[in-house]
Order: sequence, then structure tokens, then C-alpha cells
Amino acid sequence: MKTTLHTVLGAAGVAALLSGTALSPAFAQDIRIGALATLEGPFAQSGLDGMRGVELAVDAFQGQVAGKRIVLVKESSNAKPDVAVAKTRKLIEQDKVDIVVGPLSGGEGIAVKEYAKSVPSKTFVNGTSGAQDTTLRDPAPNFFRFTLDGAQWQAGLGSYAYETKGYRNIAVVSEDYSFPYSQVMGFQAEYCSRGGKIAQKNWVPVGTKDFTSVIAKLPDNVDAVYVLLGGADAVNFLTQYYQSGGTAPLIGSSVTVDQTVLSSKGAFKNKVLGMIAAGPVADSNDDPKWVEFVKAYKAKFPDGLESPSLFAHGYYVSTLAVLQALDQVGGTLDDGQKAFQAALAKTELTDRSPTGAIRLDENRQAIADNFVTEVAQRPDGAFYSKVVKVAKGVDQALGMDRAKFLALGTASRDNPSCN
Repeated sequence: MKTTLHTVLGAAGVAALLSGTALSPAFAQDIRIGALATLEGPFAQSGLDGMRGVELAVDAFQGQVAGKRIVLVKESSNAKPDVAVAKTRKLIEQDKVDIVVGPLSGGEGIAVKEYAKSVPSKTFVNGTSGAQDTTLRDPAPNFFRFTLDGAQWQAGLGSYAYETKGYRNIAVVSEDYSFPYSQVMGFQAEYCSRGGKIAQKNWVPVGTKDFTSVIAKLPDNVDAVYVLLGGADAVNFLTQYYQSGGTAPLIGSSVTVDQTVLSSKGAFKNKVLGMIAAGPVADSNDDPKWVEFVKAYKAKFPDGLESPSLFAHGYYVSTLAVLQALDQVGGTLDDGQKAFQAALAKTELTDRSPTGAIRLDENRQAIADNFVTEVAQRPDGAFYSKVVKVAKGVDQALGMDRAKFLALGTASRDNPSCN
């Protein structure tokens, strides 16, 4: 597929881009925002919903800010860090965007963060990439993340699994890269500290289609299986686990029972009812701002998901933050973006956020609420995530002393251990 897609708000701009010509001098002051998401590979559905979130945010500002028209330039990656950097460089160098919103996946975020250091006069705002070290260690001063990281997205889940569900001994099945490592760290921070044990960890490549050997070697005596798979990987595992007659209850990561999975069709759904998980969104959230966000999503994208996914939400709040900060500085970007970046670092999303207040810490990393959920089913048969607990104001150190948290080291397959 051709991966470069252009969306311009304004008929003249559309004509210019579709004809391949440069923007006319009349549009020289337009603000160009590049949106980078995975529109190829196992996370393609997630990337598509992320792009929907960007469009909804631009709509919220009627396509302009500080009297300047917003020009969206969409670009696709495939969840591979080197591809994400190449596409980001293209957005900056060839498409001449002022700001990049993205990427989507964990390893991509770390790679784009490193690239951002070489372009200090441009601003990079994370999409939904959740690897901790995108911001926790050696952050780039021009890279901002208004979404929680992978560990933060598990806040509240470990304690709920141990205390409420009574799970004392679990196995793990996870994709093998930086984002799931962060998720496991966040889960273990609560679960293992309360006495929970992890009997086995199974790491698989992104894009795995056959999980039968992994399922076959899962221990018989575990209380639950913690599944950290997203997109097509999650659907494949859940289908095969159901077909194999797996009986252990399942715990989901933030992406395992997101709407990008729950909106898929298949008998595997019989296995996910009651499945607990945690993440930045919950379909049953009754906050009027969330209800309004869902209404706007469904009106604009009638062929979209049953409810906005965490990817739509992440790209939405990230783009909102960009537009809010641009409005504050009158759209000024001609000082090497210094005023804009300073305003962005202080930006707080309250009135516009559909999931509660979002603010940044000293590393330009989000502090926000997180939702523990269980999968439920509506009378019409649709599956959704029901709120059972809210972790308020989750910071990147998960409530620990920051120095002690950093001393744990970078999340990996084996770090930290479950002590």
C-alpha cells in the first residue's frame, strides 16, 4: 500500500496536496502536523483508530488555531523502530511538518525519541508508544508524552488480581519487546509485593500466528494467565486458547481487551467475559466528557469501533495538547519553537480530556488516572470494558520514591524479578 496519506482542512490545500504542488504563499503560515501510526502489520487496526483520534482533536478546534489552518500529513509505520524513524524523518525533511504526533508502539517511541534529539527546533508528541524509557531515562527535551507509559497503564491491576480475584500464582504470555516489559513491571509492582507469584513467562515475537506450543506448555496449576498481546496477536492467541479448551482465567494487558480486539468477531469472545485488565480508557466510563467523546467518535466514524480504543484516546489527547499549547502562544513557531515547547510542557488537559486531568512531570511525561476493568456484555451482544476500580493520578514511579524506582533498572524480560 502507499503509506503517505495527506489530509488538509481547506479545499485549496486539498487541491495543492493532491496535485503534488507546494503550498501557495497564501498558506505559508499554516501549521503542519505530521501524524505517525502503524497502518500496516499486526497493529494496523490500532493505528487506524489512532488516526481517528487525531482527526477528532482537529475537529474540536474547527481545523484551525490562532487564526492558522491546521494541515495534517498522515504517515504509516509498521511497529518497527527503524521504519518509524525513517517515516518520522520523512515527515520532517520532505513533508516539512512543524510537529509530529506519534508513534504508536513501544520500541518505535524510544527510537523516535533519540531522533528528536537531532532536531531540537521541531516538537515531537507521543501517540501511544508505552515503553518506559521513552521518557523515564535520558529524555529528549523536545519529546512530550501526554499518555501514561506501559507500567502506569497497569496501575491498580496487580492489587485487584491478588486481593479481589484471589490469583496467587500466574503464568505470562507476552510479546517480546519494550512495551510489554514495561507492562509486566507495572503489574508486578503491586502483585508481587503482595505475595503473588509468577510461575512462568513466555515471550513471543510480534506477529506470531501459531500459539499452540506456548499454550501446550502452560502450567496446569496456575490461577490465571496474564496475556500481553495486542491486535491480531491477541485475537490469534485468544482463539487458540479457546479452541484448546484452556480453563485458567485470563488477565489482560492494556491492549489485549481493548476495543480493537473486543470489536473483532469470533468464538474466542466466550473466553474473555469477566477478564480483568487495566488501561487509560474504560468503555463504561460515565464521565460526561467521555460520553461526549464517544458520541463525537461514533458520529464521525460510523464504521469505527464499538467504542474509541485506547489508541483513539491517546492520539486524541496528544493532539489536543498540541493545539491547546499552540493557541496559548498564538501559533508562534518561528523562534525554534521555544515558546511553544515551554507552553506545551506546562499544558494541563482538564476541560477537554475525556478521562480526567492530565499533566506532565519534569520529564514531560503524563500523570493521569488509570482504569481497572472487567470485560462484560451488553444486551445487544457487544462486549465492553466495565470500570471496577480507578487508580488516581498515577505517576511514572508508580507512587514509589523516584530514585528507588530508577534503581530498579530498565524493564526487561527478567527485570524486575517477582520478589
